[in-house]
Amino acid sequence: MTFNPNSDISGGRASRRGRTTGIAVGGGLGVVALFLLSQFLGFDVTGLLGGGGQPAADDSALERCLTGQDANERIDCRMQGASASLEDYWQAEGPNIGLDYVGPQGFVLFEQAVSTACGNASSATGPFYCPPDQSIYIDTSFYDQLETRFGASGGPLAEMYVVAHEWGHHVQNIAGILELSQDGQSGPTSNAVRVELQADCFAGSWAAAASRTEDERGVPFLQPITREQYTQAIDAAAAVGDDRIQEATQGQVTPHSFTHGTSEQRVRWFETGYEQSAGACDTFSIDGSQL
Repeated sequence: MTFNPNSDISGGRASRRGRTTGIAVGGGLGVVALFLLSQFLGFDVTGLLGGGGQPAADDSALERCLTGQDANERIDCRMQGASASLEDYWQAEGPNIGLDYVGPQGFVLFEQAVSTACGNASSATGPFYCPPDQSIYIDTSFYDQLETRFGASGGPLAEMYVVAHEWGHHVQNIAGILELSQDGQSGPTSNAVRVELQADCFAGSWAAAASRTEDERGVPFLQPITREQYTQAIDAAAAVGDDRIQEATQGQVTPHSFTHGTSEQRVRWFETGYEQSAGACDTFSIDGSQL
């Protein structure tokens, strides 16, 4: 997805933290405890470890992310621009779904490791939303993994889909929905899967409206999505399906352990949001067979 070169992205929420040092291996949490925490939060926290020092802020590069042209040229600036667009979108869309929207407390880009209110996270954790500090965390090297490990085709909209999905978790958190995944259950119709599919739907609803989000001067942040860019976003959604990841990492698919939904489901719910907006993203009141 291409930014309008003269749009002002300086109001985005992104920040960057330097590498955290001194991670303590184990941190007192066993594998089972980490798995249960994963189910509670709705993302894989097996890379979260206790201990470690506090990361230093390193926002010098982001301070140079001023325009859409910067976003088109540099990944950090693209994250900055995506956050500006998402903030504008949810401020407008929130009231339409009965939500008193307040933006996340932070959108943190990091390298290798970072300290959060959920514990210390490594790059292996992948992008995640931490409810206690209401912040989104992304190591942008994850986008390379999407392509090299899981076969996604990549592209700017595919990258921003990941941000929009995590932003969707923040929307769920302030709406009181995210806590429904606290039951610790997994499987094709679990609340964990329903939470993830709704976040995909929210991402699709933003993508459809993204070219109408505007900076403070009324200049659209983004140009209309091309068919190729839309296909890249769909491909990214498919790449992170439970079935596809399990097949790639363990050589078999075990539906009873699903926490995010299949590739087909993730694509379908992204398309639902894209075609029908956020009001159609109710994944909780429908029968499991309709997921």
